[in-house]
Amino acid sequence: MSDGTITRSAGLAAMQAFIPVMGKRYEIGRNYDHGPGQHSAVSVLSPYIRRRLLTEAEVVAAALATHGPNDARVFIEEVIWRGYFKGWLERRPQVWDSYVLGLNAKLVSLNCDRRLRRDLELAETGQTGMDYFDTWAQELVDTGYLHNHARMWFASIWIFTLGLPWRLGADFFYRHLLDGDAAANTLNWRWAAGLHTRGKPYPARAQNIAAFTGGRFNPRDRDLAEVTQGLDATEPDGLPIVLPLRDMHAPAPDVATALLITDEDCRIEDFDLSGLNVCVTATLSCTHLRSPRAVGAMVGTFERAALADAAARLDVSPTQLKADDPQELANWAFSCGVKQIFTPYVTRGPLRDWLTLAEPILAQHGITLCEQRRKWDDAIWPHATAGFFKVRKKIPRILGETGLA
Repeated sequence: MSDGTITRSAGLAAMQAFIPVMGKRYEIGRNYDHGPGQHSAVSVLSPYIRRRLLTEAEVVAAALATHGPNDARVFIEEVIWRGYFKGWLERRPQVWDSYVLGLNAKLVSLNCDRRLRRDLELAETGQTGMDYFDTWAQELVDTGYLHNHARMWFASIWIFTLGLPWRLGADFFYRHLLDGDAAANTLNWRWAAGLHTRGKPYPARAQNIAAFTGGRFNPRDRDLAEVTQGLDATEPDGLPIVLPLRDMHAPAPDVATALLITDEDCRIEDFDLSGLNVCVTATLSCTHLRSPRAVGAMVGTFERAALADAAARLDVSPTQLKADDPQELANWAFSCGVKQIFTPYVTRGPLRDWLTLAEPILAQHGITLCEQRRKWDDAIWPHATAGFFKVRKKIPRILGETGLA
């Protein structure tokens, strides 16, 4: 994508072009991976939705308006999956913390494990000798995208056939996916490993790959591991308990306020700012927080363009900040004379971790970090405590609470 296509306007145009496919055509064709540049059966709107240049609610509204709830059912469920995963990780933040700790440990072990370094490099550079897997690895690095079915096959092969640590695979995806999302990425890899839905790992099967790639690839059964059990034994205590959603500070009216735009939510105009005394605005670049390893250049390009577009729609010239030393955020806000910083709610992930470090430093300067959640998230997250089935049953209620039904 070029900078010119990384705008809300471009996202809306892409959504409009895909609206005719959001019904039965999507349901029938969505599982087929036709290869780079041929993903016409799926929307490829996820990089825009990830940053809320497009919102889930407006994409679902478009599907409903054209196809109705029955024909658009599968498309709507797929959109709601992202909200389910976000809510699930909000309620079990221990899983994110475990991922970060485990990833850091694996990265340290690379220094003394020559074989793991070699195998990891072969997998990430597409040199395993499995043409399907190597093609997907190259597509991911070259385009920042993979079809969802290919992501599932890739993760399964990474874990069970190649025997590589699942966290290193999740890190590989997160460093390159334009739609990389902490919750969806972490939990999808855990799902493939049999850790999310305990005891039900995802097996990559030769026949399935051949059928749903239209014969582009024809793996042999013997080349793929027979998946008989997942990685449950690595987490013998099972899933952690469900926690309440974390508390957040609501912004106070008539208080000197700094508006902070991040790529967690680039539709700031959806929030009612009329009662806030917004004195200054900043964009906060945070793509580099995704991993201790180098993040793909395209991901950073998308973030910069999305932040610039968000500021342009607000008609402001923001200060451009980077999430490095949290003290720098506090120094900037203090120098501007503000008493609170407002930003849309930041979900579990690297930016939330960074803001958690920043909050006590801001407090020392008499500055409060304030957030607000969207109605869409508030409607889904209370149900995101177990499997997706529980959320699926609540979809009519969710659509009603968000004004879509």
